[in-house]
Amino acid sequence: MHSDIAKVLVSKEEIDQICKTLGVQLTKDYEHKKPLLVGLLKGCIPFISDLARQIDLKFDIAYMSVSSYHGGIASSGDVKIKMDLDISIKDRDVLIVEDIVDTANTIVTIVELFKHRGAKSVKMVTLLDKPEGRLRPFQPEYVGKVIPKEFVVGYGLDYNEYYRNLPYVGVLKPEIYNNQ
Repeated sequence: MHSDIAKVLVSKEEIDQICKTLGVQLTKDYEHKKPLLVGLLKGCIPFISDLARQIDLKFDIAYMSVSSYHGGIASSGDVKIKMDLDISIKDRDVLIVEDIVDTANTIVTIVELFKHRGAKSVKMVTLLDKPEGRLRPFQPEYVGKVIPKEFVVGYGLDYNEYYRNLPYVGVLKPEIYNNQ
């Protein structure tokens, strides 16, 4: 797997520091609240696990499975909810936890849905922000690192369901996805 990576963009050590920094900020910003962290599966799993350990508050965690990629390297623009929340978000302070914001198609759709469902507040924390990829205007409230418009995998991010288990975020060699 490692030989399929052109370069490491975010090291494991940098990810650890990002989680600590964001955890401190979220602890401060959500003091006296009991937020609901909503992880968007599957990519969020490593990030939400490491981030949650850095937040010194009581909170709930719930998951949704949504997708706009459907196996490719570019968003289809068609957002599908594969698994919905099993908890009400009405009158809750919701914090969406995502591995990356790229086109913003998925996240804008989910934010609008959560507001429609009566959430008290809806904010987002993302490990990675790729603003050059935006197709819809959106700015996450909490960003770990801004990255260039490159196809990245690792630490939850995948290509055809592979590479999620890399401990870092790397740029996938183009020949890997161009030959598929």
